[in-house]
Amino acid sequence: MKRKALALATAVLCSQANVVNALEVGVILDAYHKSENTALGGRAEGFGSSHSELSLSQGIADLTTAHVALVGEWNEQDSDLQLEEAYLQSSALPGGMNVTAGRFLADIGYLNATHSHSDNFSERPLLYRAFLGGHYFDDGVGVSWLAPTDRYWRLSAGAFTGDKLGEEKSESGIGTWTLSTEFGDDLGNNASWQMGASYLRNNTQSSDHHEDEDDHEEHDHAGHSHGAEYQGKNLYLTDLVWKWAPQGNNRQQQVKLAAEYAYVDDVYGAEVDHYDGWYLSGVYQFDENWSAGIRQGRVNLAEEHEHAGEHEWEETRLTETSVMLSWAPTHTQRLRLEYKHQDADHMEGADNAITVHYQIGFGAHAAHGF
Repeated sequence: MKRKALALATAVLCSQANVVNALEVGVILDAYHKSENTALGGRAEGFGSSHSELSLSQGIADLTTAHVALVGEWNEQDSDLQLEEAYLQSSALPGGMNVTAGRFLADIGYLNATHSHSDNFSERPLLYRAFLGGHYFDDGVGVSWLAPTDRYWRLSAGAFTGDKLGEEKSESGIGTWTLSTEFGDDLGNNASWQMGASYLRNNTQSSDHHEDEDDHEEHDHAGHSHGAEYQGKNLYLTDLVWKWAPQGNNRQQQVKLAAEYAYVDDVYGAEVDHYDGWYLSGVYQFDENWSAGIRQGRVNLAEEHEHAGEHEWEETRLTETSVMLSWAPTHTQRLRLEYKHQDADHMEGADNAITVHYQIGFGAHAAHGF
């Protein structure tokens, strides 16, 4: 009887070992020095760390993946530690379906659903910093569908609390929801492309938010910013990416061109019809370890100014050009030198800055997207 009990216990333990896969641990360490604060800055002046990450992932019975990511940031004036991701994601649903529940990055735009350590520049483009706070993550549920076609085509939708988009808390259970689609294909043996369109509905604020003459919001442009400073009820995004590599092998050489456009209407807290912004970037990897790139972007916004005791709204514009040189001695390390130039009309905080940025990774990390 004891032998049977021992055999049964051994069988149960073995089956549980097969049900729960090994825990995967990943670490990204980020360090930088930035010479000056810049408008809508993703990094503050001086020494600091932006988006250092500890991630834990574990598969369960080849049906579900559990993932947690803790992100830390610090600079000479402030520090922050937050839970950026904590979700369960299906991995074996039929028909190309996938469901995610918990806290995760919203699947909108080309960059938002990717971690910033995979970016080609030290800070996200202006339109992301203005309209999404750099990147938008929240608590909610998402579903996606990968079409069974020769050409890549994917649809996704998400519903979120909306609490992480800005300082306002949603009065209902669903503060924001998203829709997106992306499709792409190869162009011969050397090139490939991808296009996408996204929509974010923001119901966290009422249309008359901040319209009282005694309730005026001040935007803090210089230095490091959190949350979306410029919001509206509707955010539309379109993106286009083209890549070239000899015979499709990007290990030694690659050219990448990317562009996005964003349009925000039913603006909250400003007497203007809409905001918009765009960027265009090009990165050339000319060696296995070296790459160089340039990016220009612009956002058209509105600012409130006081004249003779009266508050007036004035259209503003911020243009930013970044040039970078990157050296990656190994697959998990990167040292980047970047120069940023800003021009502004009726906006404070614009400046030029030089950033030296270093990243190193340890352990397991998910594969990067297109």
